[in-house]
Amino acid sequence: MNKPEIKLVALDMDGTLLNEAGEISAENRKAIKEAENQGVFVVLSTGRSYATCSDFAKSMELQSYLISVNGSEIYDNQGKLVERNIVDSESIQWMWELSQKHSTHFWAISCDSIYRAEMPQRIHDSQWLKFGFDTKDEAIRQTIMDELKSKGNLEISNSSPTNIEVNALGVNKAKAIDLVCSLLHITMDNVMAVGDSLNDLAMIQEAKMGVAMGNAQKIVKEKADWVTATNQEDGVAKAIQKWVLSN
Repeated sequence: MNKPEIKLVALDMDGTLLNEAGEISAENRKAIKEAENQGVFVVLSTGRSYATCSDFAKSMELQSYLISVNGSEIYDNQGKLVERNIVDSESIQWMWELSQKHSTHFWAISCDSIYRAEMPQRIHDSQWLKFGFDTKDEAIRQTIMDELKSKGNLEISNSSPTNIEVNALGVNKAKAIDLVCSLLHITMDNVMAVGDSLNDLAMIQEAKMGVAMGNAQKIVKEKADWVTATNQEDGVAKAIQKWVLSN
């Protein structure tokens, strides 16, 4: 494959940019800085909330946009909100009850907080961005997936093999990157996207260069244009060196 003209690199965080210790390696930092020095935009595109990813962007002094909560929110480099997509509170209430019914772990992200052990008493008083289930029981996970799909108004993905992540219908990382591209006056033909899970699939398929991590889920590797090393082996740096940096 000829080297495409990459002007934007979109990076998932957990299982991709971050190693198993939750850190950005020196090699990854170096490659990202070199890409930026060549005028390439580097955008974090993560399932995390802004509160749990913005410090990483600041630590790398990224000068572009930040996509959080699987595309539910987009921020500029000053931390100003550019776009937000809400999950209706009735759906959040229903999903929380579903998690209780099947005794799964859950987490929910509102516009101002993250809930893990318990939900607020007045769910309908908050604006919501995402709900997540986590269970090692495959049968229960499939039952929940079937119920979620039957609703027909939710975007369903995952960020690990044991979880399910739910956003508002039509919200995904690819759509958010497309909007960022329009703000930067480039197209998806100028994008390399790197990720490891189902919530990365849309951006990997729609980017000109879709890269799966060596530790990515099987379907993600199958749909990617190229597979790099694992998140323990500086896979992000290797992808940037191969496809972005000038020879």
